[in-house]
Amino acid sequence: MARLPSKPRLIGYARVSTDDQATDPQVDELKAAGCQEIHQEFASGASRARPVLSKLLLSIQAGESLVVVRLDRLARSVRHLLDVIESLEARGAHFRSLRDPIDTSTPQGMFSLQVLGAVAQLERSLISERTRAGIKAASNRGKRPGNPGIRANDASAIRKAIGAREEIRLNGLINTADSWLPIVQRLRPAYRWDDVVRVLNASGQSWNADRLRRAVKRMVSEGLADESLLDPAPRRPSSTRLTDMIRSMLMIDPDLSLRQIAAKLEEMREPTPRGGSSWSASSVKSLLDRAKPATKP
Repeated sequence: MARLPSKPRLIGYARVSTDDQATDPQVDELKAAGCQEIHQEFASGASRARPVLSKLLLSIQAGESLVVVRLDRLARSVRHLLDVIESLEARGAHFRSLRDPIDTSTPQGMFSLQVLGAVAQLERSLISERTRAGIKAASNRGKRPGNPGIRANDASAIRKAIGAREEIRLNGLINTADSWLPIVQRLRPAYRWDDVVRVLNASGQSWNADRLRRAVKRMVSEGLADESLLDPAPRRPSSTRLTDMIRSMLMIDPDLSLRQIAAKLEEMREPTPRGGSSWSASSVKSLLDRAKPATKP
């Protein structure tokens, strides 16, 4: 007898304001909807730096659905909502709101999402227009743009500005984590920061070792990455470095061909074992073949 296909795994997310007492009503509703796993978070809706949600977005698997009771339990704005859904789609996951007509696993839900996207675009245009008009009006009245408290060296205003800037930086790391953190998690701490950067940049990104180390340290401090990523890398013989680099590429993308690996090594400006600058598929294969005996127990 043929097996019936298993139902998609539903993962619930319940957020309650710090002024509220409990998430129980949300949890009950998520359980009734069939959520096998529910994550609860106490946080203000005005902040996007919510560790429980961030960890969930980094761990959710393809085919799973993130479920909330209402849209305002997940996002503080339409733009934030679309960012979250975009992150889920990049992982092959879906989103569903129980009390709103949005379920990205259905055509109707995707249509509703497209409408929200148009609303978000209109929202950004209106905000930009109002901002330009406000700056022009203030300039006509002789007012200078910017924070007057910072211009006056007010300590409280400076602290608030620094805090806002740090939150923006953290949000940027969280929103882009899907593109770089899984690679770091696969390579660290077995590989040096310089080597991890080379692999990341070969995939079209732009990092340096110091900036990547600071980014990982921030994610660790927020509880979004394991502390072991910051451990010192073991010393490796220089003779195995190229082989390690190639293996790390194949670890990230097992479907890479020898020719593609050669092209990436050239992009990374890695010299060949003989000191040349031109790599070929045969030179990559030769390097891997020579390393095979050393990998046997």
